[in-house]
Amino acid sequence: MSTTNNAPTLLARLVIGVILIAHGYEKFAISGIEGIAGFFDSIGVPLASVAAPLTAAFEILAGVMIILGLFTRVISALTAVLMLLAALFAHLSAGIFVADGGWELVGAIGAAALMFTAAGAGAYSLDHAIKGRRSANPVTAATPADYATV
Repeated sequence: MSTTNNAPTLLARLVIGVILIAHGYEKFAISGIEGIAGFFDSIGVPLASVAAPLTAAFEILAGVMIILGLFTRVISALTAVLMLLAALFAHLSAGIFVADGGWELVGAIGAAALMFTAAGAGAYSLDHAIKGRRSANPVTAATPADYATV
């Protein structure tokens, strides 16, 4: 990723992360897990009483990790899958517009997640810091001389 893309990538991570955290929080604190589980059940989500708290917790965790840029590619790939499932189960039949319950928000989050999966988190991330530390201290294989006794 070019260095000119790092600031916009950070901004995108912050926005998507905050949206995910807000939606996870909303499921726990405002709608309530029981209400979300009931909704999930009504739209045919399997194991709705398990899926509801897992979805809410994942949204919060994924939001935090995307903001930090930690394990970004893996978390983003999982987020893209979650958004696809949300679109298929809850939003596709309502059309595109979010005001009508449509898929535009989950589509935008999913597209951003796919971008993070493909491009990574950028230089302003823990992923980059960890990668830089590993590059500075490469692990080398032991040679027979390392085990020689004097």
